[in-house]
Amino acid sequence: MRDPGELERAIGAFARQGNGGLIVTGSQSQLTLRNLIISLATRYRLPNVHAYRYYPVAGGLASYGPDPIDAHRRAAGYVDRILKGEKPADLPVQAPTRYTLVINLKTAKTLGLTVPPSLLARADEVIE
Repeated sequence: MRDPGELERAIGAFARQGNGGLIVTGSQSQLTLRNLIISLATRYRLPNVHAYRYYPVAGGLASYGPDPIDAHRRAAGYVDRILKGEKPADLPVQAPTRYTLVINLKTAKTLGLTVPPSLLARADEVIE
């Protein structure tokens, strides 16, 4: 989406189709429009899942994605190895190994959703 108006029109049209939800990836443009995305999802009563914790903290329904703290710790290990003389090209590419699930119960209630206890038990953080 290029601008907030385009985003609002697209989400509004999507919501009118019924029985939908939003999966919001972690792109920079979506980060910039995060508050608008969350407010539109709430206005149109769309369940929404995001890539990072700061979305449900700001009012989104839930997030499931790589733990950024774990990624930074692992990156520090690579810096250490490089400073000790290893060539960056010789280091293996790493994929995330730890993912976190955050659920915002206040938003779930606003959307008229009941989060199953089994899902709440698996969550790394529950925002009340």
